[in-house]
Amino acid sequence: MLDPETWSAAHAAGLRWPDYLRAHASRTAGWTHHLDAARVDPGHRTMLAGFTRRMNVLVLTGAWCGDCAVQCPMLGAIGEACPAADVRFLEQADHADLAARLRINAGTRVPTVVWCAEDFEFCSLMGDRTLARYRAMAARQLGAVCPLPGAAVPADEAAATLAGWVDEFERVQLMLRLSPRLRQAHGD
Repeated sequence: MLDPETWSAAHAAGLRWPDYLRAHASRTAGWTHHLDAARVDPGHRTMLAGFTRRMNVLVLTGAWCGDCAVQCPMLGAIGEACPAADVRFLEQADHADLAARLRINAGTRVPTVVWCAEDFEFCSLMGDRTLARYRAMAARQLGAVCPLPGAAVPADEAAATLAGWVDEFERVQLMLRLSPRLRQAHGD
């Protein structure tokens, strides 16, 4: 995986969620109903607000992508609900070198999310879809598919997809809280 300096530089180049939406407003205009639907439920909101270890999160995305239209608003909402997570968004087309280094199953995928510790040590990588999203897609049709950015997503699928992303944020937070090196550094 990449070194902390590379992750730090990529993260610094990323945009916070509101800034990403403004920068790509012409291409994300069709995301309105996905933005409205991306709501973190109260239980998850309470859990996310209680995180104590800083997480640097980098989302490699594409404003043209249907999966990004559905899932990036979820990631933005999670980031807003989780003060310990500094979530930044990078447009894949503008960072082809990084995208090439984050290939999954021999392809560049979006969204691809990278979680790093406070010092940019790599923690986790999750690419393009949660398990719930893959299950729903497989139920509809087997084979590669990328829905159009404005395509509707059933509410239960959206809720399960959001929960899958929240689960990964929680998994990384627990990894960081239980890390011997970070526990020593923070005296806890």
